Amino acid sequence: MRALIGFVFALLLALPAAAQDMAALVADSVAINGNSQLVAEGNVEVLYQGRRLTAGRIVYDRTTDTLTITGPIRLTEGTDGANTVILADMAELSGDMTNGILRSARIVLNQQLQLAAAEIQRVDGRYTQMSRTVASSCQVCAANPVPLWEIRARRVVHDQLERQLYFDGAQFRVMGLPVFYLPRLRMPDPTLERATGFLIPSVRSTSALGTGIKVPYFIKIGDHRDLTLTPYLSTGATRTLEARYRQAFRNGRIEANGAISRDDLRPGEDRGYLFADGSFALRRGFELTFTIETVSDRAYLLDYGLSQKDRLLSEIAVTRTRRNEYIGANLRQFHSIREGEDNATLPSVLADVTYHRRFQPAVIGGEGGLRFQTHGHYRRSNLAIDGPDDDTEVDGRDVGRASVRLDWRRNWVMPGGIVGSALGEVSADAYGIAQDDTYPTSVTQVVPVAAVEFRWPWVRAGRSGASHVIEPIAQLAWSPDDPARVPNEDSALVEFDEGNLFSLNRFSGVDRIERGGRMNLGLGWTRYDPAGWSVGVTVGRVFRGRDLGQFGAASGLDERNSNWLAAVQLSLGNGFSLTNRAIFGDGLGMTKSEMRLAWEADRFGLASSYIWMVPDLTESRPEETSEFAFDGRYRFTQNWTGLMSGRYDFVTDRTASAGLGLEYRNECVRVDLSLSRRFTSSTSVTATTDFGLTVDLVGFGGSKEATAPSRVCRR
Repeated sequence: MRALIGFVFALLLALPAAAQDMAALVADSVAINGNSQLVAEGNVEVLYQGRRLTAGRIVYDRTTDTLTITGPIRLTEGTDGANTVILADMAELSGDMTNGILRSARIVLNQQLQLAAAEIQRVDGRYTQMSRTVASSCQVCAANPVPLWEIRARRVVHDQLERQLYFDGAQFRVMGLPVFYLPRLRMPDPTLERATGFLIPSVRSTSALGTGIKVPYFIKIGDHRDLTLTPYLSTGATRTLEARYRQAFRNGRIEANGAISRDDLRPGEDRGYLFADGSFALRRGFELTFTIETVSDRAYLLDYGLSQKDRLLSEIAVTRTRRNEYIGANLRQFHSIREGEDNATLPSVLADVTYHRRFQPAVIGGEGGLRFQTHGHYRRSNLAIDGPDDDTEVDGRDVGRASVRLDWRRNWVMPGGIVGSALGEVSADAYGIAQDDTYPTSVTQVVPVAAVEFRWPWVRAGRSGASHVIEPIAQLAWSPDDPARVPNEDSALVEFDEGNLFSLNRFSGVDRIERGGRMNLGLGWTRYDPAGWSVGVTVGRVFRGRDLGQFGAASGLDERNSNWLAAVQLSLGNGFSLTNRAIFGDGLGMTKSEMRLAWEADRFGLASSYIWMVPDLTESRPEETSEFAFDGRYRFTQNWTGLMSGRYDFVTDRTASAGLGLEYRNECVRVDLSLSRRFTSSTSVTATTDFGLTVDLVGFGGSKEATAPSRVCRR
């Protein structure tokens, strides 16, 4: 307390008048020698203009406005999240600590990069000049003083304003061994996320393109724009320039990724792709979004490992979503790069306008909904019949549609806890059909649907604390038996699962509405255990008055009565989860089965799936599907992690793809090594093997802190 009171008077003598109200000092003892010298000793701490200095002893000379400091010294500037820390044995600094010399010093930038120097000179609080410097973000142990990587330089200058590091005579070393030498080197410090310069290079080797290297160069155009150019050169005569442009606006953003290539896979051809997207906030809560996807040929994306897409979508849309309202308008263009598909016979241009509103009717109560939608699509083909492809679809059919749907639902709680519901909807559609000899040019239809539903939930709590919920559900639904009189463009794929077991319409689109009288029955059971695990089972089936031939065989909804639906969900609370859904007939003959398993733990992770489906021409699948896929990781040590993935097709009895990976993570480096093989091939793509290597040095601009623990220092 006495030292603090003494300091108040000493500070008035020592500091300029403009700074007297901004400085604070605490020490075990404070003394004044004569009229010009202040001496603070023992656990000294000074706070001045955002700087914090701790030392063993400080002597301030008022006549020269200098500080003579004896260590251990710690000078901190900036916030805890992005600061600069200087450690030294002794120092001579100006009174405001912006100029001076520190000896046997070390700088820590943003709690990552360390720079050790024999001498550090501070200039105007902006520049820090270091001589005979070693820079690294690796942990250094007394038993092993050589870091995993380091940069040795004759001189290093740190510009705190521009947040740049300038190296003179830089030598990069790995485990103490020189790797390369650069007379000049400029790199951003860890606090700078965007600065013009080279990014982390990567090596990619493929059986089709050879071995090559990618060296990205980032160009900061301004605070809101940047461009990244990535040359890719390989031994297989591949010459590629990749580019990414990003720009942020006051009300939105855009991003474009593309590349142009010349290779020996298609000699003499210019190959490339362009993917772009953006979004902008408009007035009154509307949002504008757009997507552009185009590629030079079917094989380019797979050849260069860019994407697995086989159908490209370009779209512009304006939407608004509120609590009880949705408004949307979009224009889409599809382009297929799937083998065997002809873009002239596919709906390539589509336009939609949708208005959807939820409301509460004043007289009858419950909840109602109104949806208005217009749709149109266009094919480039002019054929009004099914052409040579023989896919049972008219090649040139163009369709326009206007639809209105009104739906309503109301629930009541009945005696015994039974929840009764009345629900229904009515749809009205007007179609205009062109270039199709099998349908009239204009068709209108009105389809009403009505249903009643009863749910009877039972809840029981056991002595162990576990709770059980059993809920039988019965739903009676009716709609006219009249067959559909319009082409089926958007409802070819039908899923039968626990989510739509009690839906009035199980078709995914508008062109088909489920017809006829039917009874949907289901039973659900869920158990919640206090130990944190749970299990749920759902069983259901659809019974109809007669079979109207609406559904395909793979859906499980064909014939008079549907197949059985059984779904199981298991979660053990320790990261393990299992989901299985099966559709089977009375004789237990399987129509469709899907299983997903995931197990996420600290040391390992596994995600796998298996699917099996019968063939169905209505879904453009002439053969059955039987496929297994998995993706897993295993952490061998704190720093080493192995990765594995694969996909196997049991129908063709071959592996479709496989991948292996090895990752190393510690406090100062990230290494990713990958090996993958794509076994599938066609007339446009060939089976390829890819090898990738990326090394990231933690501690420089754009590089995030390593999440893996530091290496262990052993004695």
